[in-house]
Amino acid sequence: MSTLERWTRWPAGDVPIRERSSRARITLALFGRTAMLGAVVFGTFAEHRYSGWRLLPPIGWITAAAGLFTGWYLACRARRLWPALGCAAGLLATAGLAHGGGADTLASVIWCGLAVLAVIRLPLAAGLATAGAAIASYGLGSHDSLLAMLAVAGGMGLLGYLLRLDGQARSAQRALLAQERAAQAARAESAALAERARIAREIHDVLAHSLSAQLVHLEAARLMLDAGAERAEVRERVVAARRMAQDGLAETRQALSALRGEFTPVAEFVAELTAGAGAELTVDGVPRPLPAEAGLAVRRVAQEALTNARKHAPGGRVDVRLAYREQEVELRVRNSAAPRGAHPVLGDSGSGYGLLGMRERAELLGGELLAGPDEGGWRVLLRVPA
Repeated sequence: MSTLERWTRWPAGDVPIRERSSRARITLALFGRTAMLGAVVFGTFAEHRYSGWRLLPPIGWITAAAGLFTGWYLACRARRLWPALGCAAGLLATAGLAHGGGADTLASVIWCGLAVLAVIRLPLAAGLATAGAAIASYGLGSHDSLLAMLAVAGGMGLLGYLLRLDGQARSAQRALLAQERAAQAARAESAALAERARIAREIHDVLAHSLSAQLVHLEAARLMLDAGAERAEVRERVVAARRMAQDGLAETRQALSALRGEFTPVAEFVAELTAGAGAELTVDGVPRPLPAEAGLAVRRVAQEALTNARKHAPGGRVDVRLAYREQEVELRVRNSAAPRGAHPVLGDSGSGYGLLGMRERAELLGGELLAGPDEGGWRVLLRVPA
């Protein structure tokens, strides 16, 4: 900050934060202002015996001072320098009239109050000039000694500057609080978006796996009907599709449970899945509870890989290996090519997003997913931190 900016910059304004003031604080502030006004009024009318028409001047001075202080405060809050200086000049003139009319208490309160508030509210150069004019007017009106005047000037200046620093510190604190609240709101929004993305992935994976498996059997039934197959064979395919629909409902319930954090052990889930698919399962290491996202990744990749093996290489051998490492878990699903003469029903069906979704899920967890040909078959390898 340059020297010019230091002298001409307005004090830090209040950061708007929607907070309700406590009833005690409001009551205390109202009581303090009422007591100050009462003291000024009492001091003004106690100095002389005002009566009749002589009551009008002090009432006018008090009213003018209240109005000018209000206008000065609003101008400072709006950071309008010249209206604020105009109100300050009006206050100095009102204090001079009050002093000339014998209302020394009112004049002293205006001079001293303006001196302190000018340092607090105005830019430093304008504030010191206004405070100097107010203190000089007080010195001329009070006829105090030079030493007393210096003490008053130093005390008023120090009080105003300390209150100015306190106001800036409170403003900085409010700004930090506002930034913290904005950061918290951003974090909450980010967490909500991440949770929505997670739910969308789970719904997609469940539907993609379940509907793809059903489609395999239904399309096979259609091909059998077109080929004039036996009714029992077609019925077998339809029953298998029905079973897949039931399995899809069960998987949906499992996904909802997973979203609520209610997991069955991953090793048990993979064992049931491979048994239902007729695959061979090998488990290396000691099974242990996995983090929620890592467990979901293993479950979904196992489902997707086994579905792809059934779809693209029906009748082929499928080997599943689940390995628990020190800092990661590894899942490998390998299937051989379909036996000679086996027709890969719906081998070209599907959206093509299965591998992409599995790879995205792994990368979001800081892991990796490899998929590609392997000795005439196909291999899917997942590694995620756990």
